[in-house]
Amino acid sequence: MIRLYYAPGGCSRAPHIALEEAGADFEAVRLDFQRGEQRGPEYLAINPKGRVPALVTDQGLLTECVAILAWIAQSWPQARLAPLDDPWAFAQVQSFNAFLASSVHVAYAHVSRPGRYADGADAAAAMLAKAPEALGGFFALIEAQLADGRPFVHGDGFTISDPYLFVMTGWVFGRSLVDPKAVPRVASHHARISERPAVIRVLAREASEA
Repeated sequence: MIRLYYAPGGCSRAPHIALEEAGADFEAVRLDFQRGEQRGPEYLAINPKGRVPALVTDQGLLTECVAILAWIAQSWPQARLAPLDDPWAFAQVQSFNAFLASSVHVAYAHVSRPGRYADGADAAAAMLAKAPEALGGFFALIEAQLADGRPFVHGDGFTISDPYLFVMTGWVFGRSLVDPKAVPRVASHHARISERPAVIRVLAREASEA
């Protein structure tokens, strides 16, 4: 049995949605970050990084959203969550997801977890003041990618990039770090993804277990 370790609202929501979209048989295991369960010995024995997501498979442990999302797409090819038969198109999916992981997520973490990068209230305030500028620039690039009216990140088909962007958009809109009116196509994408049955199931599960 595949087990996904997740935290409600975390970036683990992206592979959580992807597993649902794929029709995978899996167990979702919630970690309570408020109680520090991600740093407890039981979880650290599973994932020494002490973060989510972590996916336990028959082949072993897999971490990091970009890798987990790609593995899901490749393991359930019938779900068509990535253009697996086109190396260039698949590289574009990986490139976009890596951008979310290395740029968007990191910029957001300067607001959500400033202590990871510097100590003190002044440093945290400086990061909070700077983050909207960086995030605004990143989301302007994403808005431009959607400028041709495509319904999903990479065109007409839903891919593993869509739930990942959905998570990031929810974060930045939720903290008013990016104005939805400044990126209307991104805002429309977020609303569209929120209506998918797999997303509704994941949000309901996370809410019921919180």
